[in-house]
Amino acid sequence: MDAAIIWDEAFAEHETGAHPEGADRIARVVEHLGATDLWPRLTVVKPAPATEDDVLLVHTRLHLNTVKRAAAGGGGWLDPDTHVSPRSYEIALLAAGGAIAATRLWSRGLVPFALIRPPGHHATPDRAMGFCLFDNIAIAAARLLAEGYERVAIIDWDVHHGNGTQAAFYDEPRVLFVSMHQWPHYPGSGFFTECGEGAGEGRTVNLPLPSGSMDADYVHAFEAVVEPVVRQFAPQAILVSAGQDIHRDDPLGSMLVTEAGFADMALRCLRLAGELCEDRLAFVLEGGYDRDATARSVEAILRAVNDEAAPAIAAEGTERAAAAIARARETQAAYWEL
Repeated sequence: MDAAIIWDEAFAEHETGAHPEGADRIARVVEHLGATDLWPRLTVVKPAPATEDDVLLVHTRLHLNTVKRAAAGGGGWLDPDTHVSPRSYEIALLAAGGAIAATRLWSRGLVPFALIRPPGHHATPDRAMGFCLFDNIAIAAARLLAEGYERVAIIDWDVHHGNGTQAAFYDEPRVLFVSMHQWPHYPGSGFFTECGEGAGEGRTVNLPLPSGSMDADYVHAFEAVVEPVVRQFAPQAILVSAGQDIHRDDPLGSMLVTEAGFADMALRCLRLAGELCEDRLAFVLEGGYDRDATARSVEAILRAVNDEAAPAIAAEGTERAAAAIARARETQAAYWEL
């Protein structure tokens, strides 16, 4: 498949100061990619901002206005982790627009990676938190539903649980949310037994993994739970919350994933999309705070998409992760054939 990136220099205008989610985070990825032989093979697309109506598919009017007023007032802290600068409202709309733009590239036969910030998956319908203002991937999924899609799968491999995305779709049967995340860790949600409610019961799949989980553990999680559940759900599109903070060099997590692990997961997602939904797959950046590790991991994902190949994962997984995956599988067996 042909890979694309969605990026705009304006993302640096969401200023956070001395902060892990700094203005240079995406620029460093693009700089790295530009120095590789992969760059000439990539399609680069600039996004348009999401509209307020797009944001309101997921978030409350009060939340949207809170972010808007904070930026208009010169910025400040919305919580101890989440900062707003004067341009943050516009850039948050641009980030959400980048996630939506990723879904528009499928008609061109492209598999996109939306290199956007601020990240999104912690923003709940009524609250900014965890560096996130609006939930970019949830807004993109909600836009697909509004346009007539009946089943959308979101796979989240960020080191932190995507509590905002889970909250947005917890009772929504048309969205399958699958999260693999470090446990225990911020934000404290994403336990095995959080499986959805009402019409959405069984559509939330949490795999809380222990610190020290490595490439082979994520392979095991995909093979034992993620792939069979996604196949049974049969989505019409797959969106990936691609948090690069499970990398072994990342300062905000304690996982041990390498570039080979990211490539393997990307290839698995690509194969699922080819099998189930005519290659409708998009990656959306979430976390990733070691600049070099994030850049190398994004490169690995894009190479896996372009070449439809990934390095073999040789090492065996850990016993602690295997036990967690077995528990997740047991929990989800109430809803899926596993």
